[in-house]
Amino acid sequence: MARQQQSDVDELFDVKNHFYIGNYQQCINETQKVKPTSPDVALNRDVFLYRAYIAQRKFRVVLDEINNASPIELQPFKILAEYFIAPNRREAILNELDKAANKTLADNHNFMIVAATIYYHEKNLESALRVLRNIDNLECMALTLQIYLKMERLDLAKKELKVMQEKDDDATLTQLAQAWVNISSGGDKLQDAYYIFQEMIDKHSSTGMLLNGQATCFIGQAKYEEAESALQESLDKDSNNPDTLINMIVLSQHMGKPPEVANRYLTQLKDSNLDHPFVKEYLQKEVEFQRLTNQYSLTA
Repeated sequence: MARQQQSDVDELFDVKNHFYIGNYQQCINETQKVKPTSPDVALNRDVFLYRAYIAQRKFRVVLDEINNASPIELQPFKILAEYFIAPNRREAILNELDKAANKTLADNHNFMIVAATIYYHEKNLESALRVLRNIDNLECMALTLQIYLKMERLDLAKKELKVMQEKDDDATLTQLAQAWVNISSGGDKLQDAYYIFQEMIDKHSSTGMLLNGQATCFIGQAKYEEAESALQESLDKDSNNPDTLINMIVLSQHMGKPPEVANRYLTQLKDSNLDHPFVKEYLQKEVEFQRLTNQYSLTA
């Protein structure tokens, strides 16, 4: 049986679940409805409010509202917003994180989530794992699991999932983690992952995150028309969602569509998400390809 939830979970249940499934605007809407019964609940409500704004790339809202007088629990999100909005400040932010990460911050899991997220975007997965180690917090565990999957360590991800299940098997994060592990496992597990996403859609609502999860399952099963339908619905919700555009590029290749179709999605991705890791890596490969082309032309 799952352990007893903390007393504030019920008050923020809808806020958290909408955030976890990627329904960020509804998360923001729900924070306006909460009437906190304690300062801790009010603080945690604000945490998810600002995280939702960051997820929507509305960084200026966060930077305008979180200042030096704000609670320490909110300060990490000012750092995260600044990291995304000011690329020229990233080296300094990383230096600050390196210093802070060496301190004992076990009671501030918000800092750990932010630090690990930044390290993840910097492709420094070892530092991200070091920040998150030995933390009894479900979100930190879920992020650890994602990092293991990124490292293609499915074995370690499965171990982390077991710990999450022992902590709270019914939690939305645990169910999502199960779906992620199922996708990475492939085979028959893809259908199990699909059912998890569908159950969440039925229970809450469809979101880009859940629809992309389903599309990934469909692509893995070579159900390309079903994948296209899910991705089209996701595009209707957010035409600039980077995961949807990337999956559309992949799907166009699988379906044998004309090259201009994939190129159209790629151009849109570059225009709307120039700082996305996929785009940055693609542009680097374009530069490298051009260098090799020029080198070959000179020697031919």
